[in-house]
Amino acid sequence: MRINHYLASCGVSSRRKAEEFIKLGLVSINDKVITELSTVVKQDDVVKFKGKLVKPEENKVCIMLNKPKGYITAVSDDRGRPTVMKLLPKMKERVFPIGRLDYNTEGLLLLTNDGDLANNITHPTKHISKTYEVLLKVKPSTEALQKLRSGVELDGIKTLPAIISKPKNEDGLYKLEVTIHEGKNRQVRRMFEYIGIRIYSLKRVSIGGLKLGDLELKKCKYLTDYEIKTIFR
Repeated sequence: MRINHYLASCGVSSRRKAEEFIKLGLVSINDKVITELSTVVKQDDVVKFKGKLVKPEENKVCIMLNKPKGYITAVSDDRGRPTVMKLLPKMKERVFPIGRLDYNTEGLLLLTNDGDLANNITHPTKHISKTYEVLLKVKPSTEALQKLRSGVELDGIKTLPAIISKPKNEDGLYKLEVTIHEGKNRQVRRMFEYIGIRIYSLKRVSIGGLKLGDLELKKCKYLTDYEIKTIFR
């Protein structure tokens, strides 16, 4: 098994993120640091990540969390900021976030110890949809929204067409839903910045066919196999 796949099976991270860890020299096999991505782990090899022994997880899990604002989507943070891991109950499994929600965004976040599942959800070719509830102080014009629906240029690449509902006035704010099919960093916020509007509040409400529903803020739940399958519908 290739080292990135092995680390993913241990619940360290997704395969793509594991490659970053390998390049940084954070992984060793039989007490020898390895940086070659093509390295293969043999049956009796002792693999360590950041000096700690890691072994493949036997019980694969996926957890849905309703993330509040003010938490970093990471396993740890070198600046001492609170991470989403502090919101989880004590568990035997070692999980990591699938993708990310930025510090000021709330809503549906998935965590798992299944690297293959994480890769299937986040891989660019999968185009898993993500729907966000957006609150604005300014009503966007029809022309501006049409630009977002058609795709705008971020980092020199045009975004895929987005599905955007008509804005509804709620207590002086304009509420709409935005569905995208890719995962660029801070994509929804940057899309609206492109048309000159700053988002007041942003909340992810679904990934694929999986909906946040009435899960309370800061609460989490283990997903069933059926619920996991709805992600890909």
